[in-house]
Amino acid sequence: MKKVLITGANKSIGFETARQLLQQGYFVYLGCRDLNNGEQAITQLKAEGLTHVELLQVNVSDPASIEAASKQVTELDVLINNAGILGSVPQLPTAEPLPLIREVFDTNFFGAISMVQNFIDVLKKSSEPRIVNVTSGLGSLTLHSDPNWKYYNVKGAAYGPSKTALNAYTVHLAYELRDTAFKVNAVDPGWTKTDFNRHNGPGTIEDAAKIIVKYATIGADGPTGKYFSNDIETADQESPW
Repeated sequence: MKKVLITGANKSIGFETARQLLQQGYFVYLGCRDLNNGEQAITQLKAEGLTHVELLQVNVSDPASIEAASKQVTELDVLINNAGILGSVPQLPTAEPLPLIREVFDTNFFGAISMVQNFIDVLKKSSEPRIVNVTSGLGSLTLHSDPNWKYYNVKGAAYGPSKTALNAYTVHLAYELRDTAFKVNAVDPGWTKTDFNRHNGPGTIEDAAKIIVKYATIGADGPTGKYFSNDIETADQESPW
């Protein structure tokens, strides 16, 4: 049975990703910061008959928490860096306080890097290791430079740039691992209706999780070092960087 670790998995897209992977026969480490919330999520999944799941407390903005979590996992095939925060709104580049920008980067960018570095050795033991970095269309510099893009006016100092940085890290990580069995990709679930954005957006949580699951389970002939989007107009297509 393959094993997957999903951060930020006690609710929304992360939780649905866990559900879909459990339904496909994976064992899931449900990563979350708060034990109470995690236990509630585990209880719900088990009530649905999805029992191959274990709670793993991990705060991706806390390196010590990540290191402690890594010592509890001896087998792992898939790492999904899903945990993320939006930060305050608006995020004016000339006015957003630097500590708030750092807070967003600590979770969305440095947290993902720390997860990779702490779990890379156990992932290397897998015959088909996969890493999915959950990103956003707001991380695309090409789209942000296109005045005709439908989200052209959605710009800020923290969230989008943190995802741009995550995309860049994905490319370099995939290159380092190019001669191995690893597949490393950045996946944008699209603008999805969740509590992350006060339940705005055209996408469903089910569809958002589906594209993450797809690239978490790709075969040996699948892509690596790519950026895929589930945007409403370009569903499951490679996104411009």
